[in-house]
Amino acid sequence: MYLLAHLRLLLFFLLLPALAIATPRVPLVNGTPTLLTSDGVQLFASISGKGIPCVFVHGGPGAWSGMPQALAGPTLEDKFQMIWYDQRGSGRSQNDPRHNYSLERMVQDLEEIRLQLGVEQWVVMAHSFGGTIATAYAAKYPQHVRGLVLVECTLYLKDSMKNTIAAGLQYVPTAEQAAYQDTTQALDARFGQMLGFLNSKGLFQKLQFQTEAGQRQIDEADKGNPQTGEFGGYGFRLPDYRQDFTLLTPQITAPVLVVTGAKDYCIGPDHYKLFRFPHQQVAQMQTGHVPFVEEPEAFRAALVRWAKKLQ
Repeated sequence: MYLLAHLRLLLFFLLLPALAIATPRVPLVNGTPTLLTSDGVQLFASISGKGIPCVFVHGGPGAWSGMPQALAGPTLEDKFQMIWYDQRGSGRSQNDPRHNYSLERMVQDLEEIRLQLGVEQWVVMAHSFGGTIATAYAAKYPQHVRGLVLVECTLYLKDSMKNTIAAGLQYVPTAEQAAYQDTTQALDARFGQMLGFLNSKGLFQKLQFQTEAGQRQIDEADKGNPQTGEFGGYGFRLPDYRQDFTLLTPQITAPVLVVTGAKDYCIGPDHYKLFRFPHQQVAQMQTGHVPFVEEPEAFRAALVRWAKKLQ
């Protein structure tokens, strides 16, 4: 009898993390819910707006959701109930003491957020590096993705790194360009060298922004980022994120809106042409890397038009 009771108690505690995730604990109301992953990492989230539930997957790696919430929120929150969250090891979320920042874990975090908030289906919107996580999530959990929005997202880091190198050459003295074009050298090394050169000259922002005013807006909105997260030091090193995620795009049948900037030279103005989503709509804007800052009205209009198809 004692052994049976002991086994039942043990089984209960083994199942407890799964039960905690399977049962929604927080209603989808505006505010800042407490979200705890099944492996014990507390994630920061802020819910605001009204309409279709939409989770925002920020970029980086290791950025945060505070900047897009401040600058894109006003254009989105009358059509979408936005779930702004900071990824583990980013922004206001906790670092993982086990340093598990694998793609599988990031995708699981997203699904656990959905379950804890009690959302059956949501729109998944991503910016920049966040596109890798969002696309992997949409491929694994298609039944929960009402639509996918990719805002200046890379789905193949190697292609975007090549774009950065090619665009940066215009600032490199002619006599020094050969080193960056030497394909016998590792892409990572040439990319790192280019970033080092551009940053030393204060030029990298020219590949991302069309105006200094836009960059100042982003810098101001980013002041609240505590900068204590460690994911940024892992994202580019982990092979998970080096995969060619464009290979997943043909199998994702949800409606997809691709927002691309014709003058974003860090992702690449033609990078979106690698995407093969069956139900894909492209909104090309004359912007750099952050269209919701440089062309907020056009960004909003594209989202509103696309969202009508979700009704």
